[in-house]
Amino acid sequence: MKHFYLRQFLPLMTLIGLLAACSPRPEQQLAKINLPSTTTQVLLVTTPDWEATEATLQRMEKRAEAWHPVGDAIPVRVGRNGLGWGAGLHTNPSGSVQKQEGDGKAPAGVFRLGTAFGYDAAPQGLQIPYRITTERDYFVDAVDSADYNQWRSVSADQPNTPKQHWASFERMRRDDHQYEYGMVVEHNTQPVTPGRGSAIFLHVWLDPQTPTSGCTGMDRAHLLDVLRWLQPNANALLVQTPAAELGRLLL
Repeated sequence: MKHFYLRQFLPLMTLIGLLAACSPRPEQQLAKINLPSTTTQVLLVTTPDWEATEATLQRMEKRAEAWHPVGDAIPVRVGRNGLGWGAGLHTNPSGSVQKQEGDGKAPAGVFRLGTAFGYDAAPQGLQIPYRITTERDYFVDAVDSADYNQWRSVSADQPNTPKQHWASFERMRRDDHQYEYGMVVEHNTQPVTPGRGSAIFLHVWLDPQTPTSGCTGMDRAHLLDVLRWLQPNANALLVQTPAAELGRLLL
């Protein structure tokens, strides 16, 4: 009886192995997206499906016109309600779920990366632009504001009372560690469309079990590894989608 079950089980194992071998690898799918020719580094974040909050980040590097993974995959957390198509370099499929302000979704798509930031001086080994945040720095998420989805600072000659300027905002120097280090994701920036989502960052997660409000969070040490790996002339991009959607991305 034992051998009978093995005979039934082995063909299934063989089929699964063949399917896995035939499935396009991430580096093959990246090559089909027609990313800018100047882009040589990609942060590839994939989830199992649209509703998942757990994801992996794989650093990808272009060498000799081919994409190659760099290091191990990094566990990350995305929005508490999964992903929704964001506003970036890609073309959103018609009829698909679009990210909106306050929906708890992280943006799916292809996005440029902005400045890195943190509470203290730039980490040793960092090569990309970096900004020290202060208690006067805010990222505006008030949809009716002309400053929507922009980093703004209250000038030193004014009282630091942000509610006099904006109805809603993100403090860039928080009371917790989540923005101890981070990086701006250029979602909904060119142009800025009110209501399409704001203040999207890579940042330190609250803890491994907690999803974000719409950003991509990870362990502090892993985030520092990512930031130090990025090169100033690599035109690096964030590519973030459910795994099954990666092959459908179009620019």
